[in-house]
Amino acid sequence: MNIRHFDSRTTASAYIASEMHTLIETRPQSVLGLATGDTMLDVYQALRQLLSASKVDLSTVKTFNLDEYVGLSENDPQSYYAYMNKHLFLPSLSWNHNNIHLPNGRAHDLVAEASQYEQALDDAGPVDIQLLGIGMNGHIGFNEPGTPFDSVTRVVDLSDTTLRSNRKHFESYEAMPKQAISMGIQSIMRAKRIMLVAFGRNKADIVSKLLTGRVTEDLPASILHQHPNVEIVVDDALYDVIAESLE
Repeated sequence: MNIRHFDSRTTASAYIASEMHTLIETRPQSVLGLATGDTMLDVYQALRQLLSASKVDLSTVKTFNLDEYVGLSENDPQSYYAYMNKHLFLPSLSWNHNNIHLPNGRAHDLVAEASQYEQALDDAGPVDIQLLGIGMNGHIGFNEPGTPFDSVTRVVDLSDTTLRSNRKHFESYEAMPKQAISMGIQSIMRAKRIMLVAFGRNKADIVSKLLTGRVTEDLPASILHQHPNVEIVVDDALYDVIAESLE
């Protein structure tokens, strides 16, 4: 597990975007594992700029998002489908939307949808680069504390910590989805390369816990210690807080 720190989230995001862009240029049939949330906004902005400048063909690139809320339609502005369209897919017109995959949170049979998503991921994979954020409780995707390490894509209940963290995106707590379809931990770990991204002092505590090296289902992200190719990409605001624990 390697730590890469940059002077700002803008610089860190540019590095991640450059790595993804290089992959797409050198491997046109690459498979990307994508994440959402505030942490990824600068990453996708930087990637859009690179794609626009290079005019690289995206038609054979496949993407798989980590998760989607249960109950939200593709047109709901708080859905991750809408997020991805706004911040990455629609501005770059050469994406082949048949190759873009997100779970369908409005599926009639959610269990079947999760199973089909896992199968599609398995058929297309392994993922070349998997982007991850990390929740305040150590979740990756929506794999909350206590999730078995052998979990695959499934319907999950969101923890109180996650609901509080995501509350700002919804009009009220009552309006928030309480479930999601999420890739499992085993699904994530099949990726060839994983880039976990964390910015800001507020993530310093959970990143410090991750870096202790103790692997436990109480901290889902800790499984990454058992993956051979993981980078933790942070900005100096976070790194300055955790630096002492790395000495």
